[in-house]
Amino acid sequence: MTKTALLAATALMGLSAGLFATFSYVIMPGLRRASDASFVDAMRGINVAILNPVFALTFGGAFFVGLLALVLGWGDASRPWVVAGLVLYVAGAYVITFAVNVPMNDTLEAGRGSAASLREAFEDRWTMWNHARSVLTTAGFVCLVVGALKI
Repeated sequence: MTKTALLAATALMGLSAGLFATFSYVIMPGLRRASDASFVDAMRGINVAILNPVFALTFGGAFFVGLLALVLGWGDASRPWVVAGLVLYVAGAYVITFAVNVPMNDTLEAGRGSAASLREAFEDRWTMWNHARSVLTTAGFVCLVVGALKI
C-alpha cells in the first residue's frame, strides 16, 4: 500500500507541477501576444474553467495522497524525500496560490477599468509567482520520484 500511495501521489504531483509549468512556458507567453481585452477575457475564462474535478483531484490529491504515503511508510527510506516533496509542494501549490495568485485572479474578475489597466496590474506579477509555483512543485515532484526509488 505504501508504494501504491507514493506512486499515486507522485503522479498527481507531477500532473499538478506540469500544469503550473505549462502556464509558465506556454499559456502566459501565448497570452502575452494577445490584445489587452483578449488577455483579460482569456484569464477570466481560465480562472472559471480550472475549477473542475480533475484539477481538484490533482491539486488536492497530490498532498493528501502524499500524506497518506508518508504515514503508511513512516519508517522507510523514502520518508525524508516525501517530507521534502510535500513541503515544497505546499509552499508552491498552496501558499503561493492562495496568498498571491487566487487573490489576483479575484481582483481581475471583479476589476473595473480598462483592459490595459487590468492587465498591467496582473500579468507580470501573476506570471512571476507562477514561475515560483512551477519551480517549487516540480522540485517537490522530483523529491517524490527519488522517494519512490528508495522503497
